[in-house]
Amino acid sequence: MNSVLSHITLETGKSPQHSIIWMHGLGADGEDFVSIAEEMKLPVAVRYLFPHAPKQPVTINGGLIMRAWYDITASNIVAQQDVKGIRASQAAIEGLIAQEKQRGIVADNIFLAGFSQGGAIALHTGLRHASRLGGILALSAYLLQVETLSTEASAAALNTPIFMAHGHSDPVVPYARGKDSADELKKRGYQVAWHEYGMPHSVCAEEVRDVQTWLTHKLNTKPL
Repeated sequence: MNSVLSHITLETGKSPQHSIIWMHGLGADGEDFVSIAEEMKLPVAVRYLFPHAPKQPVTINGGLIMRAWYDITASNIVAQQDVKGIRASQAAIEGLIAQEKQRGIVADNIFLAGFSQGGAIALHTGLRHASRLGGILALSAYLLQVETLSTEASAAALNTPIFMAHGHSDPVVPYARGKDSADELKKRGYQVAWHEYGMPHSVCAEEVRDVQTWLTHKLNTKPL
């Protein structure tokens, strides 16, 4: 692969046959969820990939340069979406998926996960990926480019299971934004498991346990 996105790799056992590509939120980096992955106990060996988003100016933060999957221009996070940046990040994650396939990991054993911006890109990419993936985890996240989903979503992705979770008091990505995104996906026939917690824009221990339970089930379940 040429110029695969820089990332941290963590393997939990020998010769993993499952990969989880986990994307951080705005201003963080690939290290952000390594410790959480290390805490989780899953039934099979997993290769985690924690990519670093490219550094770029973020308009809502005064043009400050930071790691971001796409630019955010206003407090209304879905207004004037950075389509170019979103599609560039989608292509970068597709590059990591292709890398894992080259390593012998089948699509059904590849999961996309992410927090906030990272979760939005996990959803955006997973719903448009040509094959059914093992699953999509979107934490404190939301749907991007809803208006193009009908024409861009792959038929296979309709069978990709989705885990979405959100905090009731999230001041960054409002709870309603996440819940409305989950409801929109359910309305379109997607398999969405929705979870909510009494937390702000963060991750809590109960959520991590629920992610572990969901992943354990999906890793032990062969697709029909």
